[in-house]
Amino acid sequence: MRIGVPKEIKVHEYRVGLVPSSVHELIHGGHQVFVQKNAGVGAGITDEAYRLAGAQVVDTPGEVFAIADMVVKVKEPQPAERKMLRPGQILFTYLHLAPDPAKHATFKRAARSASPMKR
Repeated sequence: MRIGVPKEIKVHEYRVGLVPSSVHELIHGGHQVFVQKNAGVGAGITDEAYRLAGAQVVDTPGEVFAIADMVVKVKEPQPAERKMLRPGQILFTYLHLAPDPAKHATFKRAARSASPMKR
């Protein structure tokens, strides 16, 4: 599986979806990991640390979303990121949908289309 880690863009969010030790484990398990340039800076993690763990560092969030079968984030995707999600793409994140009806509708619709059960 191709796993992508974009830089978090929500205001005052400095965490990152995967740390180098997690990247190492995923690589060891046969996956490919793509990390956006400077994704870990806010958490004190360099691009070089990700490279040493086996990740490929890419320049833009667009590259991450285009390459990844699964996107790993800390925060819910922001409007610009939601536009880059593709049908069938896995999103691994913590969602806080209650305060934003637009987010709720987006992910409710996505969940329905991804579900094998009829609703």
